[in-house]
Amino acid sequence: MDNNFSGEDNDNIDWDTEDELEIQEIPDATFSSCTNLRNVGHHTVSGHGEASSSSVPCQSKFIQQFIVMGFPEESIAKAIEQNGENEGLVLDALLTFKQALEDSPEEQPSTSAQMEPSISSDDSSSQCNENVLDDVYEDDSWSSDSDNCMNSAKQTYLNDDNSSLSENENSLLFLANMGYPAEEASIAMERCGPEASFSELIDFMCAAQMAREEDVYLPEDEKPKLNSGGYKRKMYNELPVRKKQRAITDEEPIHLPRPMIGFGVPTESLPAIVQRTLPEQAIGPPFFYYENVALAPKGVWDTMSRFLYDVEPEFVDSKYFCATARKRGYIHNLPIEDRFPLLPLPPRTIHEAFPLTKKWWPSWDTRTKLNCLQTSIGSARLADRIRKAMKAMENFDGEPPLMVQKYVLDECRKWNLLWVGRNKASPLETDEFEMLMGFPRNHTRGGGISRTDRYKSLGNAFQVDTVAYHLSVLKDLYPNGINVLSLFSGIGGAEVALYRLGIPLNNVVSVEISEVNRNILRSWWEQTNQKGNLIDFNDIQQLNGDVLEQMIDSFGGFDLVIGGSPCNNLTGSNRVTRDGLEGKDSSLFYDYVRIVDLVKSIMSNRRV
Repeated sequence: MDNNFSGEDNDNIDWDTEDELEIQEIPDATFSSCTNLRNVGHHTVSGHGEASSSSVPCQSKFIQQFIVMGFPEESIAKAIEQNGENEGLVLDALLTFKQALEDSPEEQPSTSAQMEPSISSDDSSSQCNENVLDDVYEDDSWSSDSDNCMNSAKQTYLNDDNSSLSENENSLLFLANMGYPAEEASIAMERCGPEASFSELIDFMCAAQMAREEDVYLPEDEKPKLNSGGYKRKMYNELPVRKKQRAITDEEPIHLPRPMIGFGVPTESLPAIVQRTLPEQAIGPPFFYYENVALAPKGVWDTMSRFLYDVEPEFVDSKYFCATARKRGYIHNLPIEDRFPLLPLPPRTIHEAFPLTKKWWPSWDTRTKLNCLQTSIGSARLADRIRKAMKAMENFDGEPPLMVQKYVLDECRKWNLLWVGRNKASPLETDEFEMLMGFPRNHTRGGGISRTDRYKSLGNAFQVDTVAYHLSVLKDLYPNGINVLSLFSGIGGAEVALYRLGIPLNNVVSVEISEVNRNILRSWWEQTNQKGNLIDFNDIQQLNGDVLEQMIDSFGGFDLVIGGSPCNNLTGSNRVTRDGLEGKDSSLFYDYVRIVDLVKSIMSNRRV
């Protein structure tokens, strides 16, 4: 469930963007858009690497630095011709040229092997599925006539000081900057002909992806995901609708407290004693605890608070509990006095969590915390590009140029990369993901669960240490065990938290649409030899008044109703369907409210 890192302290993880926006990688992104290139000088390089210009001596140091980095002299000459001796723009152009060549059909055997991992959402999956989208169409100046806009943009791009490239090369670069694999773009241009519009090219690529997706003879792990083409086709067709939605839902997020420590965290002291008074209608069994992404669109938390008895939300960033940030809001009627953390305390910095990385950590990478963990990770190709960029800089004395440092550090922050060797930055492994989220090692491993599903499930889960701190007040209240109604259970973050607190789980009714997640929770239940009963449902709509009455009659009621509905339509990374609580997935919040109301009503009647 995963918008704006607030910058409340100087641990170098608080960006001026949302948690979710921090992972918006345009596939194989370079330092900046190729469309920003401008000709500011004219230089040529001969086949022997000799530059001729009134301002550039033969074999100039400016040219040599790019030759040492491994770029072809012909590409260097072309980049200098377009950009002059602007190091940043030249390197930007060279990386763009290089990426287009790397993605060409002659050098890349298959499309599926190149594609970034992408995660699709279930209708009522636990927490949120934080989709990775780029902002290709965010400019409000685009016309509602999207075909004309696309062709106009194409023509502008082709005329934008790129006269040294052929039209096909420019078109390929334009599609690559939109996020389409160059191989697919090249095939589409060949099949559709040189006169094809960008609309026709996009339709061709989307149709090809969907055809492969539906091919029953293609192995499942080789089928392409439709995030890239599908989202762009949808964005391309629905620009006017999206503009209207932005006007209706208002993108401005709620103003969050700084520091984001809610009613207290174990590692920070509050300036004064925090007290709160619960509204009368919120008092009484059961306890309820609801979580969602903190920086939702404006008005969302006010609405959620109003529907949950006007209880004031508690906003907490998990960076105060572990080595990764995770900004969340919680609405609950739990006591806030006498909380205590899980012991031993988890590592709170990157180097505490991963001590072996300290040996390889560059001095200019000042991160001490990781950013919010997502449902997808950086690609192997990204890690390889960083390695090559860093390797090329070894021939220079001292630290890499600031331009290279910025590029590498930006990618490391976006994708939570760790330094695991000389010039080697790597994404988190699944067991490292589990540790940071507070789950036991191998919690999501085995049972036929794919690596991609493990990342998705962990990215959508509770941060166990944070939630356990809030739930710790239940230990003295329920020494003989607790009955839990767990909605949108995911991989059992709430159950793991209660178990680690030493609270016996007498009866747990779990509702989770994902079969993968249900299997993970069931496996954990069996592996930890739980003595109570685990009852699971795959559809929250199955929990009506009759079913709830039967369960309450069976074991005497629920002590806690816990969960967090999907945030797909709330998270800042979702620019297409960020419809707030009216969205298809996030509207399931109202089912959480419905069930809490029903349980309170049924249990109140039983007491009478």
